[in-house]
Amino acid sequence: MVLFSDALTLDAPRRTSDGYMAVRAKAARTGTYAYLGSEIDPDNKHGLRDAGMVNVLRDAAAVFDPLSAHSFIGKPITDNHPTVAVNAKNWRDHARGTVMGAKWEEGGYLAFDLMLTDADTIDAVNAGKRELSNGYAAELQFGDFDGPGGVKCVAKQIAIKGNHVAIVDRGRAGPSCAITDAARCDSAPRSIFDSLTTDGAAEAIAWLKKAIALHKKHMDGTAPTTGSDGEKSQMLMMTQMKNALSELESGSSGKSMKMDQSTYGAPAMKTMLIDGLTVDVSNADTAEATIKTLIAARDAAGAKVAGLETQVVTLTTDKATMEKQVKELTDAKPTPAQLRDAAKQFSQVVEKAKALGITVTDSMDETAIMKAAVTKHVGDAAKDWTDKDISVSFATLKAADSFDPLRQGIIDNAAPGAVTNIANIRDAARAASNR
Repeated sequence: MVLFSDALTLDAPRRTSDGYMAVRAKAARTGTYAYLGSEIDPDNKHGLRDAGMVNVLRDAAAVFDPLSAHSFIGKPITDNHPTVAVNAKNWRDHARGTVMGAKWEEGGYLAFDLMLTDADTIDAVNAGKRELSNGYAAELQFGDFDGPGGVKCVAKQIAIKGNHVAIVDRGRAGPSCAITDAARCDSAPRSIFDSLTTDGAAEAIAWLKKAIALHKKHMDGTAPTTGSDGEKSQMLMMTQMKNALSELESGSSGKSMKMDQSTYGAPAMKTMLIDGLTVDVSNADTAEATIKTLIAARDAAGAKVAGLETQVVTLTTDKATMEKQVKELTDAKPTPAQLRDAAKQFSQVVEKAKALGITVTDSMDETAIMKAAVTKHVGDAAKDWTDKDISVSFATLKAADSFDPLRQGIIDNAAPGAVTNIANIRDAARAASNR
């Protein structure tokens, strides 16, 4: 036998006059379940221990086997899974309620009738802890099996034997197996459930007051409406409304709810104020319509808030981008002094380049002008130089670096004490003309 656990989910439970919580919940389903290979084959007898996640089939024969279903009746309900199987020696440490009965339902589910008797566990359920997980032992038949939709399974469960049902935050069978349907527990003693609708109106009023108080907090911003916390808060309000509706529906279709009587013997209308509306809570249809109106208003408000938050995020992002661009443009804008200095420097580069024999065009910037001058005087050696190298080299160049024979001849013959030699000047002129 192998110990397993899987999941189910709760919804709209009812309270007894003693404060206990009674509910029917879908407890097990047919289909395929994912397990670690080490969970189903710890000794690696079938080569699955290191296979990671594998699928195990649970067919209708296993789920709806009377012996398997009845094996859960009378077993304890626990708050989360204990680390060991529950038995007579540790029952007191783990039990928070009892499985009162089991019943087959359409859709491939086995439903359990549950009675929670521990106040802390009941509070946890009311706060949103809604999924269940069966703890049981089962024999495994290894082989190749096809699950629903052709899912390949390496084993299937047989001979299921229940040990406990745990209330968990998230279970293996998913949210469809949950406290959801608020059906009456047929297999539990009728005396237990006779008290469930004794004062349904009072229970409904209590739930509605809680829902309305939370709704007001959503509207005035003191309770979250978005994000994971907002989702939990919205779901809590929904649960409170559904609980109130369940109380009203059970009162109108089953036992009559106790109502105040007027002095004339006619039933007095029992009303309460819901968002400014006076509602007859003794009328289930009216109360249901009001609750649906509140839910619709809540959903509309939530959608509007989400849309506005999206717009705010977009506008905030756009504003930040624009501010960054404005700053970059502002920082890049030159001052008048910088403009004057740049113009002066460019003019000096142009004049020097012309003096070095470079023809400067309008399409050339400062870097191009300096590179042309350096290349003319240095040659191919400058072809791989950086702009910085070019700038340094350009700064060292002098117009005199270009030898002018005519100019040099005039200078030589014009020097103080020199004797003017017309022949030398003539020769220099000829040399200049031949360049």
